[in-house]
Amino acid sequence: MKEFTISVFTEHKAGIMARVLSVFTKRHINIESLTTSKSSIKGIHRFTIVVKQEEEQVRKLVGQIDKQVDVIKAFYYSSEEIVHQEVALYKVPTAAFSQGDKVEELIRSYNARILSIEPEYIVVEKTGHPTETEALLKEFEQIGIYEFVRSGRVAIIKQMEPLNNYLKSLEEVN
Repeated sequence: MKEFTISVFTEHKAGIMARVLSVFTKRHINIESLTTSKSSIKGIHRFTIVVKQEEEQVRKLVGQIDKQVDVIKAFYYSSEEIVHQEVALYKVPTAAFSQGDKVEELIRSYNARILSIEPEYIVVEKTGHPTETEALLKEFEQIGIYEFVRSGRVAIIKQMEPLNNYLKSLEEVN
């Protein structure tokens, strides 16, 4: 199995997420990560979905997603075809910082940054790939950690936006 990132462009309407996700459920495909946001085109919403499957299954899945009402177009990409990141937040006990420079050195070595300093805890942010955010999590687990959360993947395709080309081709037909 290989990791693929699926970009689904939709109208921004209630219920569309349920319809898109039902395609995954019907095919018994697990979602590793899901992020939604507006896209670069006004009025069009974007889902970024990560799955681990064989390419043939992903191709069929994207075909089924394309058939959903209010879906404009869906595409899939291998990891080599995209630039991607995730954001992780760590809530670390403030007391951990009083144990010398270890926590400060960890934050610097992982290119993380402090977002908030509270009497009981400090919130640290790390942007990167899941392997990087997991590695910092393991370090913080040794020191003590109250909470951890990681966003879904956000991704940009290395080639020019295929949705623009797709929409342009529709205009040329009409």
